[in-house]
Amino acid sequence: MAGPETNAEPLALSALVWTLSEPARADRLLSVTGLTADDLRARAGDRALLSAVLAFLEAHEPDLIACAAALEVKPLILVETRRMLDA
Repeated sequence: MAGPETNAEPLALSALVWTLSEPARADRLLSVTGLTADDLRARAGDRALLSAVLAFLEAHEPDLIACAAALEVKPLILVETRRMLDA
């Protein structure tokens, strides 16, 4: 059986996809993080980038809650996932 750490990257990648699904939110992600669309394409599987996306969601609670609902997890799971990616 896969442990939570095994699921960290796929869950964070799903959060990235969710974040980019709405143009205004995607633009805010790029603006706040300084990333570019090319960065996202080239580094989508990078743990540091995925952690940054989750930190972006954490910084705006309505997005964190909406993303968690869309992914059918508790918001705390996204926070814990970022911590695992940072470890």
